[in-house]
Amino acid sequence: MAMTREQHNRYQQQARGYFERAGIVLTDEEAAGIEIADFGLDEFEQTGLALVTYVNTDRVCAKELILLPGQTCPEHRHPPVGGQAGKEETFRCRWGHVYLYVEGEPTPAPAATPPDHRRETYTVWHEVILNPGQQYTIYPDTLHWFQGGPEGAVVSEFSTRSTDENDIFTDQDIQRAPEIVD
Repeated sequence: MAMTREQHNRYQQQARGYFERAGIVLTDEEAAGIEIADFGLDEFEQTGLALVTYVNTDRVCAKELILLPGQTCPEHRHPPVGGQAGKEETFRCRWGHVYLYVEGEPTPAPAATPPDHRRETYTVWHEVILNPGQQYTIYPDTLHWFQGGPEGAVVSEFSTRSTDENDIFTDQDIQRAPEIVD
């Protein structure tokens, strides 16, 4: 399914509100270019995120991620590409709370709840809760997923080069690039 231009614009406006709450100033060009990733599932408010990429060179990348309340970025990993290790990324919570799940000892009573109809595609359950000012580094080729807390979250991502088109998702229904129709 495709997202309509009206939906896309509404989600961009919603993301702008989160940037304002977090005190993050965007240029007009950045605000107009907020990416809305619904992963081709047509359930953006459950599974997706909004993001702005500030820089993505051959060596470094910096982004801001917006998660709505309970919104999940699905489980994935950043594999090696072109003889280079996969992306290493550090998430720093700027506003709200984010529940991050990585490989490791499963947390007995995790705070996040993935969408019921896709639960089988979430396999790592070691929980890291990030509050404003806290950060966590995810190493290359590590399975991970994350979810916005009750009020949503604004997360800064600092990483090596981002090649999102090469990410490998556990859920085979996912398409990384959004399709927008007028």
